[in-house]
Amino acid sequence: MRTSDVLSLSFRTIRSNKLRTGLTVSIIAFGIMALIGIITAIQAMNQKFSESFSTMGANAFTIRFKERNIRFGGDNNRDIRVSKKGSRKEKKSSLGRRITKDEAELFVGRFDYPATLSLSIFGGRNNIASYEQRKTSPNILMFGGDENYVQLNGFTVESGRNMNRSDVQSASNVALLGYDVANKLFRGEVGRAVNTVIRVNDIPFRVLGVLGSRGSSFGFSRDNIIITSYNNVERNFPTSSSYVVAIMTNDLLKVSQAMGEAEASFRAIRKLAVTEENNFVLDRSDSIAEKAMNSLNFLTVSATVIGLITLIGAAIGLMNIMLVSVSERTKEVGLIKAIGGKSKTVRRQFLLEAIIISMLGAVFGIILGVLVGNIFSVVLNTGFVVPWNWVMYGIIICTIVGLLAGLYPALKAGRLNPIEALRYE
Repeated sequence: MRTSDVLSLSFRTIRSNKLRTGLTVSIIAFGIMALIGIITAIQAMNQKFSESFSTMGANAFTIRFKERNIRFGGDNNRDIRVSKKGSRKEKKSSLGRRITKDEAELFVGRFDYPATLSLSIFGGRNNIASYEQRKTSPNILMFGGDENYVQLNGFTVESGRNMNRSDVQSASNVALLGYDVANKLFRGEVGRAVNTVIRVNDIPFRVLGVLGSRGSSFGFSRDNIIITSYNNVERNFPTSSSYVVAIMTNDLLKVSQAMGEAEASFRAIRKLAVTEENNFVLDRSDSIAEKAMNSLNFLTVSATVIGLITLIGAAIGLMNIMLVSVSERTKEVGLIKAIGGKSKTVRRQFLLEAIIISMLGAVFGIILGVLVGNIFSVVLNTGFVVPWNWVMYGIIICTIVGLLAGLYPALKAGRLNPIEALRYE
């Protein structure tokens, strides 16, 4: 019997058992959908991470407030605790100590290294901006920065101009509007916002410029913000937030050296003894990205394990159905052998049936997985993602599943005695 005949017979057999085939295909499709869907979502998240962290290059780092670790129990009488490293001690009184404006400005003035520096502070998240009769929802994020804040945080000025040193030092009521804020207040004519006076929580601000659109990142809209000077935030938006100092070196190869000098300089500003631990954190932008990517890698491994476990269950189900098929078609096998069909022809037919069912499950599972996974692409505002390497892996895995699940039933069918098979009721 020719291969084309065997293939045609396999397709006819599959079509004649639509319910059984449909259930088996659904089981396999579910396993592949889970695997491809999660991988697609992870790749969309990976792409968004890359976009988010690329705005602050690998040659940049920040000095941030080291949050207090919550500890329970006694030991309240000790003012010093030994760090896990066992070499330095950390004063309990310095735990949770925020970076102040004076410390940040002193550091910027002292840091003698070829780099661009910026200091900033968060001014709150539930602000309302208004212009004439129009106003925004109470969800505007307020940031205070300096003349370098826009550059170091990946923003661009689409209309108008950036803040200058005079604006920062005078604490003038001037502001840069995020794209969404300007779009809302000026009905799409964002350029018209420049030099107008808006109100933020009833405080008047003259608009210096409008920032270019940057989209959203993990539920946080980077266009729903207003930036003023940090001095203005101190005056108009009293906050307990800590200052953040951002440093961008001129040479990528000298970032580690710059971080060492920044650490030494800030330790001196905070009057830390040699034996005391840092009560601040230096974060390099690519190290933050690396931690995020490692988390995604863990999710990838978890998704693979879940998908493979589901496919193992699907393989067992497929094998069981093929064994039932062998029992139901015993007479058919006997007839094929009685008219001259060989055992290898019977084996090939059952193997092809198992592989075809498995491949149908792969096709439907891949399509559904890509569509489900790209829901995250829509939410995260990334492009349509197709994990082509995992699509190929899915096809290969399903082919192997079909071979393994159909092998034993095929061997069993091939060993049937034609005379006994024809007598089977």
